[in-house]
Amino acid sequence: MTEELGVRERWRRIIFEAETPWGRRFDVALLVIIVLSVVAVMVESIPGIGKTLRMELYVAEWIFTGIFTIEYGLRLWTSQAALRYARSFFGVVDLLSILPSFIGLLIPGGQALMVIRVLRLLRVFRVLKMVRHVRGAVQLKRALQASGAKVTVFFLTLATIALIAGSLMYLIEGEAGGYTSIPVGVYWAVVTITTLGFGDITPTTPMGQLLTSLLALTGYAIIAVPTGIVSAEIYRQEENHTTEACPSCGVHGHLPDARFCRRCGARMIEKAERPGAEAGGVEAGR
Repeated sequence: MTEELGVRERWRRIIFEAETPWGRRFDVALLVIIVLSVVAVMVESIPGIGKTLRMELYVAEWIFTGIFTIEYGLRLWTSQAALRYARSFFGVVDLLSILPSFIGLLIPGGQALMVIRVLRLLRVFRVLKMVRHVRGAVQLKRALQASGAKVTVFFLTLATIALIAGSLMYLIEGEAGGYTSIPVGVYWAVVTITTLGFGDITPTTPMGQLLTSLLALTGYAIIAVPTGIVSAEIYRQEENHTTEACPSCGVHGHLPDARFCRRCGARMIEKAERPGAEAGGVEAGR
């Protein structure tokens, strides 16, 4: 029993952790197989190549499915809480990555769902240890949450402008110009404000062209508003933290008045103690 637990624990570290050399090799190999399987599915969808290499792609797909099935079984076996893992995001993705092949035996064309395996490439963040990007994502999320009210007001204002402009265009151009209803006019207004300009509906009267020009200029004037709101919030959050590193462990992200490290508890170097500090600064220890 003890030996079985030892083997299970070793496999758990290899499969779920990327800290060990074997764990990193396992993740890298898995990512390569995922990419190859997605490429195989994409190649199979090409009419000419798919028919020529049909048998080879069919065999390759079942090899990939077998590998992913074994991997999913190992994850359930080594997980300390198998049911919790099975219901987690990656657990569901792992299951969905093997189901399409078996569904394809019952439903023709079901194997096309196998492109969902590309979601498993999210594990690349574990292998590359992109902690910096993860922290950036958290900061962006907080900035969006803090500026949610301002952004909501902006989009409501934008929707109001689109509704008014669409209604005016419906009255100006009418059905003869392709504006068969107010929703069609609102669609044109949204496309014009966002400066996409698909060209599927265009005004023909001078008044309609004037309204289009004004709306396009308005779009250029306000398109950067959400970016400015979120950027200002991100800058405000960055102002609340210094770039000073802990002299003991080197971690960043401390508050301006922090006297001890947020990670290891070591005493921070205060302004008066730093080289080149101005005379009359804050005394150390206060």
